[in-house]
Amino acid sequence: MFKRSKPMSWATWARQQVYPKGGLKRALAYLWHRLRRLPDPPHRIARGVFVGTFANFPPIFGIQIPVAALLAWAVRGNVLAAVLGTLLSNPITTPIIALVSLNLGYWMLGSPENVSLNGVFAAFAAAGQDLWHNLGAAFTEETAHWDGLILFWQRIYFPYLIGSILPGLATSALFAWISVPIVTAAQALRRKRLLSRRLARKSRP
Repeated sequence: MFKRSKPMSWATWARQQVYPKGGLKRALAYLWHRLRRLPDPPHRIARGVFVGTFANFPPIFGIQIPVAALLAWAVRGNVLAAVLGTLLSNPITTPIIALVSLNLGYWMLGSPENVSLNGVFAAFAAAGQDLWHNLGAAFTEETAHWDGLILFWQRIYFPYLIGSILPGLATSALFAWISVPIVTAAQALRRKRLLSRRLARKSRP
């Protein structure tokens, strides 16, 4: 009943993650429409925006939305604003976030290493292969491989995690700070419009 008449292909899905159907302007307008209609006070919405934006930075791929929602609940922020904040992460921004966070992590840990974007993708792919192999090894007589995962943790995941904190906090604080006056003005304008409509209905004969 709710399925598409024509299933979306992976290529179409990936393209819409980069450039949504209807264009970026329409997608941003939709996000703005949802954000300004949230019923919570601006400071609670700002908290949601903060934690939702921050969830884009640590390497927690696949669980960003539940993590953002849980953090919003913990800080008494707006959960929907947090979920909307996770949309900052997409196929265009994620590689940039990964590269900046990883190299910043190397610098913070005093490591002279540098890594390219291809190196990041290769490391994640190799770690995924080891995880898949170890999952199968748990039900067979094959030996689990841990050397690659340990190397992945030391050279990729841990520096990425450490390096993501500062840019995550800075970006989240900026977005939350911007959201307060914008949401305040939008909610005031919406209340004014609703009041005008009520008065217009009452003035009708």
